[in-house]
Amino acid sequence: MKNILIIGGSKGIGSAILMQQLEQNKVYNISRNAPDLTHPNLIHYSIDVLKDTLPDLEAIDTLIYCPGSINLKPIASLSIDDFRNDFEINVIGAVKTIQKYLPVLKKGTNPSIVLFSTVAAKLGMPFHASIATSKAGVEGLVKSLGAELASVVRINAIAPTITETTLAAGILRNDRMKENMVERHPMKGYLKPEEVAGMADFLISEKAKSISGQVFEMDYGIVSFKI
Repeated sequence: MKNILIIGGSKGIGSAILMQQLEQNKVYNISRNAPDLTHPNLIHYSIDVLKDTLPDLEAIDTLIYCPGSINLKPIASLSIDDFRNDFEINVIGAVKTIQKYLPVLKKGTNPSIVLFSTVAAKLGMPFHASIATSKAGVEGLVKSLGAELASVVRINAIAPTITETTLAAGILRNDRMKENMVERHPMKGYLKPEEVAGMADFLISEKAKSISGQVFEMDYGIVSFKI
């Protein structure tokens, strides 16, 4: 049984990861809102990662940082605070969490960290200036810490395309918009949270013990293919 810390496990991709890990592992969840379930293997802390003091934990094998944002506006409509807030959520929160728990992680079994980027960090997309900038910072963090911690802790990132979560509800708010999103992707689909959770499960497993410093695109072909 692993000790897994999930930041943001109450909704979306984080919730799917939490649900997948609960039966076999002890899961600590830190988020402002509690998950919609109770389980003997789940310990929840109602905390705002950016504002509050993080709890002390005695044992962690895996850290998964899930918070993100979808702030889509033309550059002229984005304020400096928009950029600052997206960077805080996506990068500073991850850095704060890693700095807090790295000493404990180093003592873990096959210790690993998983962060989240986006396909928009590589694929130029209109109105994504703020989120793409902050997620590019996440990718830089993964590369740098992958090298720095190479002999101690593995760190990787997942870069999903649009995923059917409450965060993306505005983009997938009706059947026509969903159909258009399917058609935009060469492999004719978009992600469900459970698919992303499956990748996270692989990256924290012994099967991925040779992998660190990598960013894995789950993109239904939108970055890789031009068809």
